[in-house]
Amino acid sequence: MTDSKTVISCSNVWKLFGKNPSVYLNSIPENTPYDKIANDGYITAVRQVSLNIVEGEMIVIMGLSGSGKSTLVRCFARLLDITKGNIWVDGEDLAKLSETQLIELRRKKMGMVFQNFGLLPHRNVLDNVAFPLEMRGQGVHERRERALEMIELVGLNGREEYYPRELSGGQQQRVGIARSLAIEPDIWFLDEPFSALDPLIRREMQDEFLRLQEMLNKTIVFITHDFDEAIRLADRIAIMKDGAIEQCDTPDQIVLKPATEYVSKFTLEIEKARVVHAKGMLQNPTTEDTRIADFAVSGEKTIQELARILVNEDFDFYPVENSDGKNLGFLNRKEALEVLIGPANA
Repeated sequence: MTDSKTVISCSNVWKLFGKNPSVYLNSIPENTPYDKIANDGYITAVRQVSLNIVEGEMIVIMGLSGSGKSTLVRCFARLLDITKGNIWVDGEDLAKLSETQLIELRRKKMGMVFQNFGLLPHRNVLDNVAFPLEMRGQGVHERRERALEMIELVGLNGREEYYPRELSGGQQQRVGIARSLAIEPDIWFLDEPFSALDPLIRREMQDEFLRLQEMLNKTIVFITHDFDEAIRLADRIAIMKDGAIEQCDTPDQIVLKPATEYVSKFTLEIEKARVVHAKGMLQNPTTEDTRIADFAVSGEKTIQELARILVNEDFDFYPVENSDGKNLGFLNRKEALEVLIGPANA
């Protein structure tokens, strides 16, 4: 995704809540500790966040309650005005948009799904999915046709006439997703959409979500507090604490190289071998007498999936290829085995 265009870009973004946050923020050094700001009577919801999100990327923002993840995403859509910094969406400075322009941006480019599905109880599935199109002023036939397409996409065929009370939690969530997709958003914000579901349905919804993303290739900002969910869904994970991003990287790198003690706590119970992919451990052989395998392994395979090869095929390095057969680099067997079974001196 390195060559993809940037869809959302933010620079040094702050969001403070309090009596006069802009004046206060401009009166203090940017390195003022979080606790000092709190003692002065202000809540630091977002602190010095700089981040670029590229087209087609699924970035997962996670952290404990109160870490600032939901506030940051609301700033991305300007549901909240930031206290300091800049946010651009498709090159447009959000702060400079008029209310009319902002509404138009949200209607045409942004879709939102929240933990509270927000379905209209007096409307059936079809009418719930078609509702944002009705608000946009589209004709009855056009919006019905689009709503039916989305209902089929999320696997709710035959339930068009059902009311929310007649659906399971997972089915209600699918209606919320279909409604959000009906407006064909380029950018999709999802704030803990699966957290209210039981584990089995949650897993099914994650599978469905990955299927939809493979088909639609949206730019997605997904909020969760569940690290397992994050590593399953994300291209990159941004972990927040006290309003700041502690680390933003691929799941592989966050598990292999946590940047801070706080980030490492999220990874303690994670089985690294089932998270880390071959493409996440690339390096080049260092000496001429290195024994390189005469076959390649897939970069998409996890170390756990490559366990049999790692144990039985005694080479120093294995060539790693992408799905098109292009060489990406090499996997160091010794380092991969340490991920699989732990360091030799552990």
